Amino acid sequence: MIAPLWRRMTGLDRLITALLLAAVAASFALLGQREAGERVLVERDGRLLFSAPLDEARRVSLPGPLGDTLLEIADGQARILASPCAHKVCVGMGGVFRRGALIACVPNRLIVHIEGQGEEGAPAYDLLSH
Repeated sequence: MIAPLWRRMTGLDRLITALLLAAVAASFALLGQREAGERVLVERDGRLLFSAPLDEARRVSLPGPLGDTLLEIADGQARILASPCAHKVCVGMGGVFRRGALIACVPNRLIVHIEGQGEEGAPAYDLLSH
C-alpha cells in the first residue's frame, strides 16, 4: 500500500516526507535526554500542596474541587492511580520521572511536576490556561 503511494509522489513530496520523518525521529531522541528528576511537586491554583522525593515510596490523597486524587510515588516515578474526573486522562498518562515532566488533572485543577537539580528559579511549566 505504501509503495504505490511512494511512486505517485513527486520529488518534493518525497523530500518533505523524509524531512518530517527525520524530525519525528530526532524529537524522540531529544525527549530521552532529560535527566531523571529528584522531587515531585503537586500544585493547585498556583499553590504548593505536596512535595516529596521520588526515591521515597508512598501514596498520598490530594484534595481537589471534584474530590480526592490518589498519587503514588514508587520505583522513582510518580503517577496518578485514581481521580474523580470524568475522562481520567491523568490516570492514563502513566508514571513520570524525568525533570520537567508533568501530569495535569485539569478538572480537579492539579499539576504534578517533576523537579530536578539545577532547576531552581525555572518555571514549572510553560503555559497554563484557566
